[in-house]
Amino acid sequence: MLNAQLLKLNQSFGIQGQLSFRDAGDGFIVMDIQNDQCVASVALQGAHVMTWQPKDEAPVIWMSPVAKLAAAKSIRGGVPICWPWFGPHVSDSNLPAHGFARTSAWDVISTSKLENGACQISFCLQHQPNTSWPYATRVEMHMMIGAELEMTLQTYNLSDSPMVIGQALHTYFCVDDVRNIVIHGLEDCDYIDKVSGSVRKQQQGSIVVAEEVDRIYLDQGQDVVIEDFNLQRRIHIHKENSHATIVWNPWLEKCKSMGDFGADDGYLGMVCVESANADEDVVTLAVGDTHRLSVRYSLTA
Repeated sequence: MLNAQLLKLNQSFGIQGQLSFRDAGDGFIVMDIQNDQCVASVALQGAHVMTWQPKDEAPVIWMSPVAKLAAAKSIRGGVPICWPWFGPHVSDSNLPAHGFARTSAWDVISTSKLENGACQISFCLQHQPNTSWPYATRVEMHMMIGAELEMTLQTYNLSDSPMVIGQALHTYFCVDDVRNIVIHGLEDCDYIDKVSGSVRKQQQGSIVVAEEVDRIYLDQGQDVVIEDFNLQRRIHIHKENSHATIVWNPWLEKCKSMGDFGADDGYLGMVCVESANADEDVVTLAVGDTHRLSVRYSLTA
């Protein structure tokens, strides 16, 4: 059954010498991309970018070396898609944190090689109403994977009533040492400090990570830049139709308690900077409307 599925995927969507599908173990299917501009991998579960490394660069997307690849389980690292809510469900704590999109099976709908050598890939998740999400919805993820990584999350309201969605591209970025980076672009922004009991604060200057950080920056859509002094590079985060940014690093004690970072100091090699619509900045989608959340990641020296 699995071999037949892989054969069909590779026949229908594989690109000779650039894109192929494989079993990563226990039937967990991964798409591997290797073109003139980058190497990358994407899990079909969750339409989840796991790795992305532009040519002649250190990896940009962080993936835990002991991340568990299992059906209906979230993956530690990469770019989880949080949808249709961010964080805990507002009324039912039994429902999964960050929604169900990241642990659902998505369908590949198209792949292609672009003229510039990058790969274009599209996925969809067709959702029928149920007790956890009572709306008919179609969600698509469109990716351009090359020297830059572009992702667009599209939500279609196919139901007969308006709906409110929270969402985030929960991106884990590779850094050499999180204690020696600076995050620019959120100066003077208000944020909700989850570490301090959801107290509202204002950012003073650029962000330096020297302890556990869990913040939702509100009412902002500007670009954000991660400056990594050890790697001598900047990661540029350009986003559209995102009005919140989450910055997260668990630091030592929480990292140890999680158990899937690979080492007690695994938190030092990553920082999450998430493009989102969350908390006060959720989106109300009218009947028949579509919402597009887009990001583009690029590097400069």
